[in-house]
Amino acid sequence: MPCQNFDYCFNNNSDELRGDSRKKIAIVGGGNWGSAIACVVGKTVKAQDDVFQPIVSMWCRDSRKFGDTTPSIAETINATHENPKYLPGRRIPSNVIATSSLLDACESAHILILVVPHQGIPQICSELRGNLRDDAHAVSLTKGISSTSENDVIRMQLISEDIEKALGVECSVLMGANLAGEVADGKFCEATIGCKSLENGEELKMLFNTPNFRIRVTTDYEAVELCGALKNIVACAAGFADGLGWAYNVKSAIIRLGLLETKKFVEHFYPSSHHTYFESCGVADLITTCYGGRNRKVAEAFIKSDKPLHIVEQELLKGQSAQGPPTAQDVFEMLEIHEITEKFPIFTSVHKIFTGEHGEQELYDSLRNHPEYD
Repeated sequence: MPCQNFDYCFNNNSDELRGDSRKKIAIVGGGNWGSAIACVVGKTVKAQDDVFQPIVSMWCRDSRKFGDTTPSIAETINATHENPKYLPGRRIPSNVIATSSLLDACESAHILILVVPHQGIPQICSELRGNLRDDAHAVSLTKGISSTSENDVIRMQLISEDIEKALGVECSVLMGANLAGEVADGKFCEATIGCKSLENGEELKMLFNTPNFRIRVTTDYEAVELCGALKNIVACAAGFADGLGWAYNVKSAIIRLGLLETKKFVEHFYPSSHHTYFESCGVADLITTCYGGRNRKVAEAFIKSDKPLHIVEQELLKGQSAQGPPTAQDVFEMLEIHEITEKFPIFTSVHKIFTGEHGEQELYDSLRNHPEYD
């Protein structure tokens, strides 16, 4: 079916369903993970059509350069029900309608699923501000950290907090041990939803939960979100270990010590956290990412070559980026401000390897001389 027919259906669907009491869902992001979650949500809304509207809108950035007449990602998804650039070989349900217009996708949505790199959040929120339903709420699948300045004091801030302040909506988070390809293939996995409102959390559980995508809900949203962000730094350390040919024992130590640094980071910046490290967002996600994620893959290739990081990412990720390196930089800067870098040697060394300040020996020493052994 031609792409324009899907655009026609998408635009007319908004008019037909005005006044519908069922919840409309919008996915913001058409990359690897956004496409995978569309495979889940496209099916759950149809299975619960008494609660959710059957059409899911999905915003995909139009990254074509001027003069490029090839179909956009949104047009390709609507025509083929596949995202061959970021998630090839997996069928996206036909009730997921993609568009290159952010406002068209989101303005009448009750639930926004944000699945974009954290660097893109400010621009997206700027475009959406004032254009959402009053009763909308969001769930972020974005990994990373942020900061804010108050009275010349820089303090830690969550990406979900950025979203809430920018859009004026409550924002939950979903993190867990779930690689995009396996999720899209319907293989068993699990995830954790962190929320302020259990009412929103339970609604999100209805939206995401399937027999093969099991969801648990907690109000410990700070720890859930930070586990999702910080595990990417640890995965980079694991990738360095793989690239350097280090023993399995060393990689196991990286995972254990990396989890302890994650716990210490959460406790320092959010001392009221309830410690959800044994949920899927914690130790399970850390293990999965250290063995199968893109951050491990990029870090392994980076340490084995003399190529700049952006070239390695271009070659391996086809236009996407690993979130571990920028998160490591953000975390290092926050640790420096609070003068506690010595308590987080793995986080610090990962950042400095990407900047060329550290090498193999410094990373090895960060393990052997870790403060957890004192």
